[in-house]
Amino acid sequence: MRSTLWSLLALTGLADANAHDSCKCTPGDSCWPSVDAWNGLNASVSGKLIENTPPAISCYPGPHQNGEECAYVFSQWYNSSFQSLEPVGYVYPTDNNCPPVDLSSGEKPGTCTLGPSPLYTINATEPGELATGMAFAKKNNIRLVVRNTGHDILGKSEGYGALQIWIKYIQKGITYHETYVPSDHCKNTNWTGSAFTVAGGYVWEDVYQEAFKRNLTIVGGGDPVVGCIGGYIQGGGHSPASRDYGLGSDQILEAQVMLANGNTVTANACQNSDLYFAIRGGGGGTYGVATSMTLKAYPSKPVVAQSLTVVPLGNSTDVLLEAVTDIHTEYPAISDAGFSGYGTWSVNGPMALFANQTVGYIHAVAAMGKSRKQAERAFAPLLHMLQKYNGTSLFVSVQWYQFPTYPAYYRAMSGVHQPVGSANSAMSSRMFDKRSLTKNRTFLRKMVGTIAGAPEEYTINSVELVGGGKVLTDGADRFSGLNPAWRSTYMVNIVARGWTDGTDKSTAQAVKNDITYKKGGGMRALTRKLGSYMNEADRNDPLWAEDFYGANYKRFSLIKKKYDPDSLFYCPTCVGSEMWHQKYLLDKEGFDLWIKLCLDWKKPPCPLPKSDLLAVHEFTYGAIENWSLVTFRTTQLLFDDKTSDARYKSTIAYVVAHELAHP
Repeated sequence: MRSTLWSLLALTGLADANAHDSCKCTPGDSCWPSVDAWNGLNASVSGKLIENTPPAISCYPGPHQNGEECAYVFSQWYNSSFQSLEPVGYVYPTDNNCPPVDLSSGEKPGTCTLGPSPLYTINATEPGELATGMAFAKKNNIRLVVRNTGHDILGKSEGYGALQIWIKYIQKGITYHETYVPSDHCKNTNWTGSAFTVAGGYVWEDVYQEAFKRNLTIVGGGDPVVGCIGGYIQGGGHSPASRDYGLGSDQILEAQVMLANGNTVTANACQNSDLYFAIRGGGGGTYGVATSMTLKAYPSKPVVAQSLTVVPLGNSTDVLLEAVTDIHTEYPAISDAGFSGYGTWSVNGPMALFANQTVGYIHAVAAMGKSRKQAERAFAPLLHMLQKYNGTSLFVSVQWYQFPTYPAYYRAMSGVHQPVGSANSAMSSRMFDKRSLTKNRTFLRKMVGTIAGAPEEYTINSVELVGGGKVLTDGADRFSGLNPAWRSTYMVNIVARGWTDGTDKSTAQAVKNDITYKKGGGMRALTRKLGSYMNEADRNDPLWAEDFYGANYKRFSLIKKKYDPDSLFYCPTCVGSEMWHQKYLLDKEGFDLWIKLCLDWKKPPCPLPKSDLLAVHEFTYGAIENWSLVTFRTTQLLFDDKTSDARYKSTIAYVVAHELAHP
């Protein structure tokens, strides 16, 4: 689906309403850079400019078709490492614009386009190439996307017609500091422990290797192939270690940030402290590009871990939901006893939760520096609650594990590479404090029933027991830009649903609405003063600024205007994005263009009969099969003045044909 980015400043009269200022240039626009301009950019970055093609293009007819390569792509499609190594591969795609094809089964390829992906990528290996790309995007008024591994859920690594700068291979080393000393000897930090400086597009696996060989703990992603210093950490960044040491953004001691003007500045408690505040919880991709960060490290401790499995013995799921409610009421006490971890539950999941079970609850939690006896004592109240169901209506299984160090625990029970998500899905997240989980069991049980959904909905819930402890007390840090709701949060719940390929748009939209308004609304009703975790949130949330950023949003907006006054950096639901509107041509402008063409070729009413449309040569390129997309009522509502210029008419014919052929 083609889209373009319009500035709401121009639409509201707050900026000059000319095309250059009010709308980012896209392919086909007169302002789009010439071939010579792109060649010049390529030369200036030592030949590292890539004209993007979809990862699965080898499965489709054309010059890139290759059966052997297609088979490999099909086999690796759900491997996050494979996707992160592709310039426009996405671990959490938002569009099925070019799916892989199983040619061995006789599957026939459909259509393949770039969809919402950037058109060009600079495969940068030097910070100077990042600056060059930013300057080119600014000069030519084109959309800019900065990407590391593509692990973003909300589409922030996408952008139709954009120039993307891929920073994964800007890697200038990981440096260990046994005793941290600020680069500028800043006196406004009291951290004197160990630290690592991560200079570039490394993933957590790289940093863990350095930390674990020194028997140190560092707060990083549960998935080791997530990027370190981008959206994960700037948006909060929960971890198996966050309950003990705080969220990822709380670990940032200082950073080097390249601003929209190409200058690199230090952001810490002494220099550019407002920017330091913003990148420590205010989200990535909007204030500047972090090229280096220095992060806290901690001595390792022994770890005791537990896995809990609850499975219904009969067909009824009501008892399971009662047990899930009981477990929720005990989360704060479990966290206060030192435990954190992750769980999943469903009344009928879209895939097996464990073994071959699609119904049930499972979690894996752990505590640092606790004995097995202390751990069992902490869980005794919950296990006593569950015992009344065990053997009659539920099967309850508990397993205990002990590890001598945090690295040993992480390697054994965390460190899982998450599979690639589906574009055919919707999700919502919500933070829960102690009051919402313990105050009123009746209200909590009602919410659990709402987010469970009916079995035929194939809803899945993920529990993240990553708050409490240091997450609560780090709220005293005046340089923390985290949503203040985090400072009372014990648990984050994610609810998600999907739909199959070929599902009609109205059904898919109904699923999205169910997640946003019914299930997301059910969680909101119990947690009105809290929020959502911005890195794992509902991209359709109408209250995203409030839910993702809380009371800090106004301050973030001022910081954004200070460091990026021309809004070079844009991403959906990022700070400042409310000043832009992503306009989908197929839904709006595409039909508008079609009207202009239609009125040139035939008087109203429109649309043209297929027989007349065949007279327009360019329109035969795929549009006929998509004729149902245009209805009489739609075209009448989008009625526009006649355009008679023959050259323009021919151009519009081709553009609209392309849009209708590639929705």
